[in-house]
Amino acid sequence: MPQEKPPQIVVIEDNPADIRLLRQALDQQEHAYELCVLTDGESALRFLGEHCQAGVHPCLIVLDLHLPRYDGAEVLRAIRSTPTLTSVDVAVLTTVASPSEEAAVLALGVSLYARKPSDWDDFVALGAQLIGLCYGDKAKAAAAPPS
Repeated sequence: MPQEKPPQIVVIEDNPADIRLLRQALDQQEHAYELCVLTDGESALRFLGEHCQAGVHPCLIVLDLHLPRYDGAEVLRAIRSTPTLTSVDVAVLTTVASPSEEAAVLALGVSLYARKPSDWDDFVALGAQLIGLCYGDKAKAAAAPPS
């Protein structure tokens, strides 16, 4: 009997330190996952167009708002306007956002909107929320990360 492939999480983030911390936080969780990292908005749009049109969908897209070559809001609009991706959970992570930017992102529909954690325990809690989105634990995923 073939073993089921773990769910795919697509991370769209340009900061190598944040990518490393996020990967380590996800590794602390009990569930398997496959990680695909894209470092700018242009490669994200290309990847989503090529792979997701073919019927291959990630369980979650983790999106930084401040990216080179198309910002996160543009990528999110593209995700939400692509019929095959409308049901994919999106978690938006940002270091800083204006109230109007935050309101615009939330209006586009995201499963999680959070500030990037500043300490390790909060990164682990964020990892639990993200894995919860992939494995159907919406209550855990919706809980606010510790401050």
